[in-house]
Amino acid sequence: MEAVNRKNAFVQSVDRAVAMMEFLSRNGWSGVTEVANELGIHKSTAYRLLTTLRDRGLVEQDTATEKYRLGFGIVLLASTVTADLDVLRCARSVCERLSEQTQETVTVTVLERDDAVIIDQTMSKSSALSVDWTGMHTPLHATAAGKVFLFHMPDAQRRRVLRRPLERFTEETIVDPEVLRNHIQAIREDGYGYTLEELEVGLNAVGAPIRSSDGVVVASVSVSGPVFRLPVESIPEAAELVKEAAAEISRYLGFRG
Repeated sequence: MEAVNRKNAFVQSVDRAVAMMEFLSRNGWSGVTEVANELGIHKSTAYRLLTTLRDRGLVEQDTATEKYRLGFGIVLLASTVTADLDVLRCARSVCERLSEQTQETVTVTVLERDDAVIIDQTMSKSSALSVDWTGMHTPLHATAAGKVFLFHMPDAQRRRVLRRPLERFTEETIVDPEVLRNHIQAIREDGYGYTLEELEVGLNAVGAPIRSSDGVVVASVSVSGPVFRLPVESIPEAAELVKEAAAEISRYLGFRG
């Protein structure tokens, strides 16, 4: 019972903190008393929550008036979402065309910490796949997009990822870090990454990097299909279409390289 009460208190604190930020977004500079009255809580509770949010950079405090408003930490959190929305806006029509060209499923993926997260999926009418992967976290070492991210990420992050045990999903999954490191080096010359039944038996994929205006890899576009429709010998041909799509999306994002 005590654990349940602690959990409920924690959830209530999170709810109040969100309500505080919503209030500050509407009202701007506000004092502790205003915030407490708005939320119907004691001033001491409001002060503790505001102090915590201030320490995390989510609100800032004017030293003269001691009032609070939203801080730049909110901007930093929102920038990631904004970047993803920009990629989606620029990628949608290109992915629809690529899906029709290949007759397969096209996904747009971003890197979130050490996972590849699918933020959009386009399926052609004749696609053999019917699973919605949007929002799915996928492993870097067993996906085409993930290999693209592995190659382009900072060395320290790559070393950290490859130091951990690599999960085996099929008999074809590359779980030896050195073999994987050598495998992704081909992305330097080929410009694309691929998987051959490494995440799911019977599923192949090929992906290429999407770059922002400053040349940083911010996402990947991939084509996935069953082995009988996307066999190993057709990977280079599919890769050219994927690379063209990735380059077009990158141009929409302002990349001129």
